[in-house]
Amino acid sequence: MKVLASGRDGDIFEYAPGLVLRRARDGRSIAGEARTMRYAAEHGYPVPRVEEVRAGGTEIVMERIDGPIMADAMVRPPWKLGDHLRILADLHDRLHAIPAPDWLAVMPAATTEGGDRFLHLDLHPLNVIMSANGPVVIDWPNARRGDPLTDVALTYALILCGHIPLPRPVGAALGAIRAPVVNRFFAKRYAGPAFHRRVAEMAELKCFDPHMATDEMRALRRLAARSAAKANASTGV
Repeated sequence: MKVLASGRDGDIFEYAPGLVLRRARDGRSIAGEARTMRYAAEHGYPVPRVEEVRAGGTEIVMERIDGPIMADAMVRPPWKLGDHLRILADLHDRLHAIPAPDWLAVMPAATTEGGDRFLHLDLHPLNVIMSANGPVVIDWPNARRGDPLTDVALTYALILCGHIPLPRPVGAALGAIRAPVVNRFFAKRYAGPAFHRRVAEMAELKCFDPHMATDEMRALRRLAARSAAKANASTGV
């Protein structure tokens, strides 16, 4: 089978007309991911249709979604950044309107208040495909049950601190406008000390991700410090 895409822990193969096969590279079961996607689809959320779970749960046959990933679409041209961030923020709100199933694990975090909402916990521009029929959200292994601010704060931190995969002149120009545009669609929508406190927590937590580059971790720590200061200033601490 032809490899169409590869991620950190799995590969996507061409399988049949209109279908692809996702396989865990380490042989672990990804049946839980298929169950999560089916639950999202039942509630009208845009995900690839799951056709079959096979090979002892290590493979998922699912709908093939054609189109650019949002990360490419939003920066080519760069002035589309705001439009795509609005779509991304709306995808968060749509997901968090869905009650999480009881079988989904709770998001563990030191200061996270309780919550029963459906969280993706990796809902950023690399995991949204801009299909002809609208955006489709992929890559669901991190899904949990919890407080929506946790999901939003993690996405906010990743967009602000992650690498911009563009040639230097264009990437530098986009970097200059990234923070104000991201704040417009995330920080203002979810304004308040609780949001900034959660951003600080999730930025610190993401620093333990071995897939983050050194400069990305430095940016995350700076964001964590700024966000904690904003939260404390808002509450008079």
